[in-house]
Amino acid sequence: MEYRFSEKLANMKPSAIREIFKSLGTPGAISFSGGNPAAESFPVKEFAEISSRIFESAPIEALQYSVTEGYPLLRQLVEQRLRERFSVGTADDTIIITSGGQQAIELTCKVLCNEGDVVIAENPSFIGALNAFRSCGAKLVGVDLESDGISIEGLEQALRANPNAKMIYLIPTFQNPAGITMSLAKRKAVYELAQKYDTVIFEDNPYGELRFAGEEVPTIKSMDTDGRVVYGGSFSKILSAGMRIGFFCANQALAAKMVVAKQVEDVHTNIMFQMMCADYLTRYDLDDHIRKIREIYRRKSGLMLESLERELPESVTFTRPEGGIFLWCTLPENSDMPALVRDAAKELVFVVPGTAFNCDPTAPSRSFRLNYSMPADEVIPKGIAILGKLIRSGL
Repeated sequence: MEYRFSEKLANMKPSAIREIFKSLGTPGAISFSGGNPAAESFPVKEFAEISSRIFESAPIEALQYSVTEGYPLLRQLVEQRLRERFSVGTADDTIIITSGGQQAIELTCKVLCNEGDVVIAENPSFIGALNAFRSCGAKLVGVDLESDGISIEGLEQALRANPNAKMIYLIPTFQNPAGITMSLAKRKAVYELAQKYDTVIFEDNPYGELRFAGEEVPTIKSMDTDGRVVYGGSFSKILSAGMRIGFFCANQALAAKMVVAKQVEDVHTNIMFQMMCADYLTRYDLDDHIRKIREIYRRKSGLMLESLERELPESVTFTRPEGGIFLWCTLPENSDMPALVRDAAKELVFVVPGTAFNCDPTAPSRSFRLNYSMPADEVIPKGIAILGKLIRSGL
C-alpha cells in the first residue's frame, strides 16, 4: 500500500539526536550527542525504597487510571517549589503535570496556533520543540542568539513582521543547544515586547536547577503580571529522564484548554512515576541531591573545556556555560561542519550538527553541539582529541 501522509508530517524528518542514539551501542563509541543526565545522578537506592513502599501501601492507586491534571500531592509540591525557588506562580495560575517537558511545549502550541500561525524561537533552538511546532502546522520564525540571549532588535522585527505570531518560545537559562544564559535586561525587554505585541511566551526551564557557576537570574515568569507566560519544567534532569515527568505553570484559563488537549493525547501522565516523584520530594532532600548533580556537572564541564582549550585551534570558538549540560562549538568561515560530523562518526565520536537546531532546516551552520553530562570522565579528553585532530586536518 502507498501511504499518503498528512501535510503536517509529510516533510518532517526524524530527530537527528534520536537517530544518532541508534549507533551508540557500538563498542568504543563516545557520545557527545545526547541530552542524557549523568548515570551517577540517578537516586537509584531511594527509588527502590519508594517503589516498594508504594506497592505496599497504595498499589491500586498506582496501577489505576488517574486525573488528567496530575497527582494532587505532586502538583501541590511543585507549586510550592516553584514559588519558593523561582518566584513562579500567582493566584490565577495552576500547575499541570505532563509526560515530560516536551508535552507541555506541544500542548501550548496546539491550543494557541492555527495552521500557518507563527511561533518565534531563538535560532538555534531545541530540536524537540521545533518539531513539535512543525507537527502542529505552525510556521517557525527564528531570531538569532547573541552572547547574552536572543536579539531584542531581531525579536521586535519578527513580531512586527508577523502579526499572527501566537507564541515566543525561549530557553533563557543554559539554552539548548548553545548553553548560554539570557541577561536580566533582555528578559525584561522580551516580556515588554510580548505585552506590546500581545503574544504568549513559553519559558522552557528544564536546566534551571543545574547552575554550578555565576549568579541566579530571575525567571521571566516571575515578572508575569497578566498571565502571558507559560513556564515549563521537568524532573528529567534532576531525578529521572526515563520517568517522563514534566509540568507547566500557566494561567488557569489557558491551562484548562491544555488539559482538554492532554486528555486526547494520553489521558494522564504515568501515575506510578508521579507518586514516586511526590514521595521523593516529601521524604528526601532534593536540594542536597541537586547540589551533588551540580558538582558532577561542574567537574565534567571543566574537563571538557580544558580539553577543548588544549585540542582545538584558536579559530574554533565555544561557549562557556555556567550550568546545564551543553556547550556550542563554531568552526571558522568556510569550514565543512557536516563533513566533520560524518568523519567524527567514522571514528565513533558522535556530535549533533548545528543544522538540526535551525528554525529553517535548510539553512547552513558552522556549529555543532557537545554534551558533557552523559560521557564518562575518562572518555571526554579522548573524544575531544579526536575532534581536534579532525578539525585541524580540515583547516
